[in-house]
Amino acid sequence: MSERKVLSKYYPSDFDPSLVGKSRAPKQTGPKVQTVRLMAPFPMQCTSCGEYIYKGRKFNARKVTPVDEKYLNIQIYRFYIRCTRCSAEIVFRTDPRLQDYTVEKGAKRNTEPWRRGLQSEIDETDEARLDRIEREQVEAEGLEERNAMAELEAKTEDAKREMAVADALDEIRSRNARLEKAARDGVEVEVVVPEDDQRRRQDEEPMDDDEDVQDVVAGASSNAPLSTSSATASISAPPPVDTKPTAAVSTDMPPPSFKRIVKKKKDHSALLGIKKKQPLV
Repeated sequence: MSERKVLSKYYPSDFDPSLVGKSRAPKQTGPKVQTVRLMAPFPMQCTSCGEYIYKGRKFNARKVTPVDEKYLNIQIYRFYIRCTRCSAEIVFRTDPRLQDYTVEKGAKRNTEPWRRGLQSEIDETDEARLDRIEREQVEAEGLEERNAMAELEAKTEDAKREMAVADALDEIRSRNARLEKAARDGVEVEVVVPEDDQRRRQDEEPMDDDEDVQDVVAGASSNAPLSTSSATASISAPPPVDTKPTAAVSTDMPPPSFKRIVKKKKDHSALLGIKKKQPLV
């Protein structure tokens, strides 16, 4: 079986390789043109027939490199493609300033929500851009000043709180020292507790029910003493006790029996209409 591709070539006997001349293509004077395979960088709509071209659709495009079109020494490339429906020419180029692509002819770019902020940057001029940058810097400086004022106020409040705590500790230390000195000298010193602390302690301490009842009874007896008739009437007599003898209930039970009881089997053949044969005598 022969090969599909012939690897060896036939050269005649009178072949002279020096006679084979080298042909050179003419030098290209205009912009460099290449044929490349690319995908649509954004969704677009053809202005001739209204065909929608989604992002990522593949095309065989002509890539043109213009010599005199640059942005900050970055080369700009231009691409030519054909509409898939009406074969109209669509031209778009690279945009290094916004790191994106721009449609030049034959189609319009579809609306993309994430490009709304970029659209304002595209439309604004250099003066407007400088004014916006200056305004943002002023706002950032004002924010830093506000943050510094807030930090200063917080530090002042912390210092006031620390001073109050230190004063309270000094007062407690001086009182403890005075009490210790009085105890060494043998003098009884009464510690005055503020009324607010006294009331709070009374609220926190639980009271027994018996003490509450005794306090209420003592207060009632001191205010209005009860008469003997009302006191006796208020006390109810105990219920009468039934003194009749009751008959004794016998709780004697017979002892359990474990005797086996044989149950008589039922004759189901009679229900089914089956007659048993009588045994021969």
